[in-house]
Amino acid sequence: MKRGKVYIKDVFCGIITESEEGYTFEYDKAYLNMDGATALSPTMPLTDETYVKEMMFPVFDGLIPEGWLLDIAQSSWKIDARDRMSLLLACCKDCIGDIGVIELKDNE
Repeated sequence: MKRGKVYIKDVFCGIITESEEGYTFEYDKAYLNMDGATALSPTMPLTDETYVKEMMFPVFDGLIPEGWLLDIAQSSWKIDARDRMSLLLACCKDCIGDIGVIELKDNE
């Protein structure tokens, strides 16, 4: 299982997880109670319910590099282009835009 801490404008907002069944995303309870909390995307409004999807959520998939930058990521980190979660965790710590994802280690 792979997991990542998700940040919006450098504020921790939730956890994305990949398991054998697919992907889940859950907003952090403290983030939901913050004044000015914003949703990741219009398709993932703020809620205390867990989002579940068989494929990578579009908002996260859109963060993963494409083209020549994807080629560099694949060769540098030896990650298969179909392993979307590994690419997300390796390449999307400090993306252009508001969202960032940092790998969550098993002991965290």
